[in-house]
Amino acid sequence: MSKKVIVIEDERNIIEAISFILSRDGWDVVTHSNGHDAIDAVRLRKPDIVILDVMLPGKSGFDILQEIRGDGELGQIPVLMLTARGQEKDREMAQRAGASAYMTKPFSNAEVLDAVRHLATV
Repeated sequence: MSKKVIVIEDERNIIEAISFILSRDGWDVVTHSNGHDAIDAVRLRKPDIVILDVMLPGKSGFDILQEIRGDGELGQIPVLMLTARGQEKDREMAQRAGASAYMTKPFSNAEVLDAVRHLATV
């Protein structure tokens, strides 16, 4: 049985790239493109890993991460945060919020695949 990942991202090219590389690696990939009801999508899918953009329409990735971490059923799901904001303060904020991993855009396909594979083993 393949592992499930949900990609919560609003940039179409990033959605397509991540979906392609993860699907090719055997992952069942679902995407969601807004922050407003992203937590509902996570609850519905119950993924093994969440890939979460920081800047989303409707709600920030940090707010969504707090909701995930505060949910008894979802709180332990590994979350890979993606962002164009690469300053140290942003990375520290993600760690404090409970991100399992943090990656800045642009990134390589190999970096995403390595990060997801690593999160699947922890």
